[in-house]
Amino acid sequence: MGAFDPWDPAFLADPYPAYAELRARGRVQYFEPTNQWLVPRHADVSALLRDRRLGRTYQHRFTHEEFGRTAPPAEHEPFHTLNDHGMLDLEPPDHTRIRRLVSKAFTPRTVERLKPYVTQLAGELVDRLVGAGGGDLLAEVAEPLPVAVIAEMLGIPEADRAPLRPWSADICGMYELSPSEETARKAVRASVEFTEYLRELIALRRKEPGDDLISGLIAAHDEGDRLTEQEMISTAVLLLNAGHEATVNSTVNGWYALFRNPGQLEALRADHSLVPSAVEELMRYDTPLQLFERWVLDEIEIDGTTIPRGAEIAMLFGSANHDPDVFADPGRLDLTRAENPHISFSAGIHYCIGAPLARIELAASMTALLERAPTLSLAAEPQRKPNFVIRGLEGLSVSV
Repeated sequence: MGAFDPWDPAFLADPYPAYAELRARGRVQYFEPTNQWLVPRHADVSALLRDRRLGRTYQHRFTHEEFGRTAPPAEHEPFHTLNDHGMLDLEPPDHTRIRRLVSKAFTPRTVERLKPYVTQLAGELVDRLVGAGGGDLLAEVAEPLPVAVIAEMLGIPEADRAPLRPWSADICGMYELSPSEETARKAVRASVEFTEYLRELIALRRKEPGDDLISGLIAAHDEGDRLTEQEMISTAVLLLNAGHEATVNSTVNGWYALFRNPGQLEALRADHSLVPSAVEELMRYDTPLQLFERWVLDEIEIDGTTIPRGAEIAMLFGSANHDPDVFADPGRLDLTRAENPHISFSAGIHYCIGAPLARIELAASMTALLERAPTLSLAAEPQRKPNFVIRGLEGLSVSV
């Protein structure tokens, strides 16, 4: 498959030239190492995200055997129980029911009410970074902000928050291509511990409801429908994982891109009203989630190629966000880009329910850094994480 090699450090450092090759080669290509069909163009990715012949799961219609797949190993069961009951990995009617109930507790008003808290916390974190003369932007600002916000939203007490990020990181390791057995062991352990913790917290909130999302999920019901306890647990974990993995990586990927494009950084420093469009452009320019998978539930055809039921499609978000048919000069960072239909938040029924909150967090941390650390600069070249699907840095060392 030429330059497309998701395990090659050179590809991971900059996958975008390889994506250009893929797009030039055609609308769909089979990738033997992962037994997936790669879809690199924006129009196709956007259409397939909305195509009901594809699904995040197939188990609402087929057994593993009927679908030509092998059931996951029994020892991985705690991870799959946790993962498979979250709305991201469900299809209608379960997805529809859960999303509707979660939306009741995840209203625009709830998100808007968090804005002062997000702004204040971002300011405090940046002040701490400035007071120390710099440090690791990931550890000091990018990570603690969304973790604290989603924990606050869920009603997880401050004293209980330390394991949240390690649990999330271990679980998200399973979303990489061909995860190792060691990765699976870590994910299973984190799934068990996180589930046990949330089970206890839900029991407490049943007795003593609060003004938080877990209490809201317990109370949420519609026409007799309710969330099961497992669905509540899986939803809380999904909101934490999705709610901060992407935000953490968008923050550090974004600032690293700004440091490598000093003209754009200077324009942003001169005009803070560019922050909203900068947030969108930075998510497009170096996409935090590079690939999203779908199962083919009913045979489809792409550009004359028939893709059979039982196949897996890998939609390349990073490639779609650099498609020159949609984005003028896609390899150029342009914080004033007016037309920016990036798909970093996905599309269709699985569009990111937390997108408004992510935008608030990203804008708050960026504004705080521009206002309180106006001379922020890169102190050392960062190491990129050895992951492909979830794209991020090991850290981002900065001076102020």
